[in-house]
Amino acid sequence: MRLSGSRSKQTVKVLIVDDHPHGREGMRDILSMDDAFEIIGEADGGEAAIAQIGERMPDLVLMDIHMPGVGGLEATQRIKLLYPSVIIVMVTVSDDISHLFEAIKRGAQGYLLKNLAPSAWLEYLRAVSIDEAPVSKELAFRLLKEFAAVSAADGAASSSSGNGAPAAKAANDSRTESFVTPLTNREKEILEQVALGRSNRAVAEELGLSEHTVKNHLKNILQKLHLQNRVQLVRYAVENGIAPFGGHQG
Repeated sequence: MRLSGSRSKQTVKVLIVDDHPHGREGMRDILSMDDAFEIIGEADGGEAAIAQIGERMPDLVLMDIHMPGVGGLEATQRIKLLYPSVIIVMVTVSDDISHLFEAIKRGAQGYLLKNLAPSAWLEYLRAVSIDEAPVSKELAFRLLKEFAAVSAADGAASSSSGNGAPAAKAANDSRTESFVTPLTNREKEILEQVALGRSNRAVAEELGLSEHTVKNHLKNILQKLHLQNRVQLVRYAVENGIAPFGGHQG
């Protein structure tokens, strides 16, 4: 059961997945500090995690990214295909942007470094559980840069693909001008703010709205675009010219 506000008597059911006993113990210790979280199981690999999710149906999975056999990325992709409502947060010692980029492509909702302070873990996981975790400004910039690089590579590949190259290039060049979006102008304004790494409160202050209104707009945006989290919204925004790379400001 996801939290419905800043505090709730209902708990978030968590499955911990890590091949190292000490890794699982560390996550247990952190989660035990907040009674909003209930650990319902542990797994030492991707296969075991998939099996346990079918039996226990957690709300949240803390997934180590590097494990022997079925690793965290593959397990995440398989879990999201079977159980799309389960929230998956990747856990790793690496801040390599390529790992985050791949995790998000596989369906992960978040990404936590093992060396972060327990208070930061709990704050982030509580926000993820109610779909409010903002993308940090630094991360937003790095994501936009990564997405821009991928788009440039795709464009270069299309340009050298033969007879169909001119049409493909023209489609890429005009994409941000001609794409049709189901979003209203207000929703596009909010999406642009989210892509810049701003929290719901900051977006509300910037646009002169209530925080509750921003939350409702974000819910509608996610539903309209068939997306799952704020990081995927960043990608949509930059790919469709709503938050062009280079528009990020400190």
